[in-house]
Amino acid sequence: MKLLLHTCCAPCLLYPARYLRDLGQDFTVFAANPNIHPYQEYERRTTQLAKYCADRAIAYHEEKPYAMREFLAQVAAAPDERCPICYRQRLLKTATFAHKYGFSHFSTTLLYSRYQNHELIKKIGEEMAAAHGLTFFYHDFREGWSEGIKISKEMAMYRQQYCGCIYSEQERYDPQFQNRKKK
Repeated sequence: MKLLLHTCCAPCLLYPARYLRDLGQDFTVFAANPNIHPYQEYERRTTQLAKYCADRAIAYHEEKPYAMREFLAQVAAAPDERCPICYRQRLLKTATFAHKYGFSHFSTTLLYSRYQNHELIKKIGEEMAAAHGLTFFYHDFREGWSEGIKISKEMAMYRQQYCGCIYSEQERYDPQFQNRKKK
């Protein structure tokens, strides 16, 4: 299979990259993450990801231009419903790129996170695959969660503490949201 792997950041790529390489599977990384905010956070994550890929001879493509306004326009009216919109937006961009450049399969490192809705990601991925004549490669990369964290710490990688969107940043750091979680 010719695999395009949507990737949110370098720490989330570590285990999936190892898993795919252990299978003997070649892949190309595609960064399409308009949800990441602020812009400096986006730049920090994409710079680290591009460097990691270059150092390991992993083909890398990044969606340009940065589409934060597009993301915010879609989620502003319903910030508590943002994750399905975000998954759909990023997987659509990935499937579109995969179709345009002759990939047969695509997947995402979102499947590495314990905090993401795997069933919904798989469903949306399969919808996007069907619409573009592709196959969505599903693998539950969460099995390598601890390994990926360990490796990222050993490599002294920048490890962000929120998914990337402005709403998740607020939920992570704003005391009013911390108090809500404790109730």
